[in-house]
Amino acid sequence: MPFMPRLLPILMLIGSNLFMTFAWYGPLRFKDRPLWAVVLVSWSIAFLEYCLVVPANRIGSDVYSAAQLKAIQEVITLTVFSAFSVVYLGQKITVNHAIGFALIAFGAFFVFRGPIEV
Repeated sequence: MPFMPRLLPILMLIGSNLFMTFAWYGPLRFKDRPLWAVVLVSWSIAFLEYCLVVPANRIGSDVYSAAQLKAIQEVITLTVFSAFSVVYLGQKITVNHAIGFALIAFGAFFVFRGPIEV
């Protein structure tokens, strides 16, 4: 499948970001637990994230530049975090959040665009 070299890293980055979002922000629902315990659980989840992100970046580097991989990751991060924040944490995404996230995503557009001639 000719599209797989471009698609596989993106799918792996989505998976890794799901793990990392839970590792970083999941503990916000467990403020009654000892900090050391949530840190250990978060590290365990983050290990799974690394098992996806490292190969995703290695595989992706065959078809994307490092800057493009980072831009893809940031757009995925914002998308996953927005859904996570609403569904898991019960927090609303405000217009200000949406504008800020859109500006970051717009920046990703320039990473994929050809060089700007000045």
